[in-house]
Amino acid sequence: MGGSVITAEAGGGPQGFPGKLTRHVFVCTIIAACGGLMFGYDIGISGGVTSMDDFLKKFFPTVYIKKHQAKADNYCKYSNQYLQLFNSSIYISAIVSSFFASIVNKKCGRKPTIQIASVLYLIGAVLNAFAQNLAMLIAGRMFIGAGVGFGNQAVPLFISEIAPTRYRGGLNICFQLFVTFGILIANIINYGTSKLHPYGWRLSLGGAAGPSLILFVGSMIIVETPTSLIERGKMEKGLSTLKKIRGVDDVEKEFAEISNAVEFAKQIKHPFRNLMSRYNRPQLICGSLTQFFQQVTGVTAVMFYAPVLFLTMGFGDDASLLAAVVANTVKPLGTVVAMFIVDRFGRRVLLAQAAIQMLISQCAIGGILAEHLKSTNVVPRHYCLIVIVLICIFLAGFAWSWGPLGWLIPSESFPVETRSSALFITVSMNMFCTLLIAQSFLTMLCHMRAGIFFFFAFWLGVMALFTVFLLPETKGVPIDEMIDRVWKKHWFWKRYYNDYDGGGSKGQEKL
Repeated sequence: MGGSVITAEAGGGPQGFPGKLTRHVFVCTIIAACGGLMFGYDIGISGGVTSMDDFLKKFFPTVYIKKHQAKADNYCKYSNQYLQLFNSSIYISAIVSSFFASIVNKKCGRKPTIQIASVLYLIGAVLNAFAQNLAMLIAGRMFIGAGVGFGNQAVPLFISEIAPTRYRGGLNICFQLFVTFGILIANIINYGTSKLHPYGWRLSLGGAAGPSLILFVGSMIIVETPTSLIERGKMEKGLSTLKKIRGVDDVEKEFAEISNAVEFAKQIKHPFRNLMSRYNRPQLICGSLTQFFQQVTGVTAVMFYAPVLFLTMGFGDDASLLAAVVANTVKPLGTVVAMFIVDRFGRRVLLAQAAIQMLISQCAIGGILAEHLKSTNVVPRHYCLIVIVLICIFLAGFAWSWGPLGWLIPSESFPVETRSSALFITVSMNMFCTLLIAQSFLTMLCHMRAGIFFFFAFWLGVMALFTVFLLPETKGVPIDEMIDRVWKKHWFWKRYYNDYDGGGSKGQEKL
């Protein structure tokens, strides 16, 4: 965990901060990104166990009966509010826990917040593995949700604050990369445990303890971010940590900029109220919308319910789980692509291109199902294979765009005085939208049938227009210079700063 150099100078870009991408930063990023591994594992594992007969017989017997009825409507076999609650319940507690995580983040630091996330998630994994009834199962999901809320609040912020500016995008995407790894690992585990009767589902759900233990142990050796240390008055520790993670001693300029931003932040007595001021509105709107748009791509429905969707088309139990493994293998590969190109081509190009790619995929899937999947038939095999390919194309586009950048953009857009409260708002937006989609998808599928894919396609068109006209480029700009160099120069958002003087956040209202 020394500060040895991985690459040549990775200076902060135009502002000239000296520094290198050190091994210390790299290792800390990988450890923190295990918070994404927890999140992804839960997404992948829950969708798989809901297709297992042993799990359905114990907790959702009515769904099990409908699943095996020959005359049951393909689109409505799995429409059950309690089954949807199993998938969506974690987001109820994630929204609540995000508020407390924002307070812990600010008062205690990013590192303790990450540690709390791992402990809460571990408790949930144990409860789920030994669940004897639906109440115990949902209670475990709620603890997992609390862990997700704490982790999603702290990890992207932690990585953004320790990363050199030039590599901030690529390093932050490690969080989403680990989400995709978690989903893939969960799909593979589900495929194996589905053959272990009658307790295979317990092994799947209990496996969530693995990622949480990795994060908890790893969090013991990561550093606290310089911004958090300075924010809590630990100036000398903040300076030494900054030198350590940059791999150079000449960090006075960056240290002074962080200190100035923190000093001004202390004058803001009510950060949540200040966040709602006109000055902070552009970042809040864009940060919240990126999280909203991330979910209305339809990706949550695909990730949670991929095995169910494949069963609906006529795949067998094993084949549906295997198809989910194949589809979700694409996401880590797409996320790796994003890591290498996001700081070269920027955020907007990836977002706009992928929105169009996913729109075409959703329309094609909807068209095939509308034509070939009726109430009680089986989709011809070659069309099933085409749908799998289209889902792979959809997931690849999401993986190098709205997946990782939906977390990156909010984490790098806000000034330090509103950063924790802003991330609570944006993370809550993500959790709330995920809750709505997870809780309603099977019902929507039952009523809208193939039309649900055109519903998501509509939003993808809106997302492309939003990216082109309203989302500014944040590539290569230091976090604490974002207001002056990005938002004040955007053709639309600059009007929100006409009544304020220059000097970054110095012109804000001191609320």
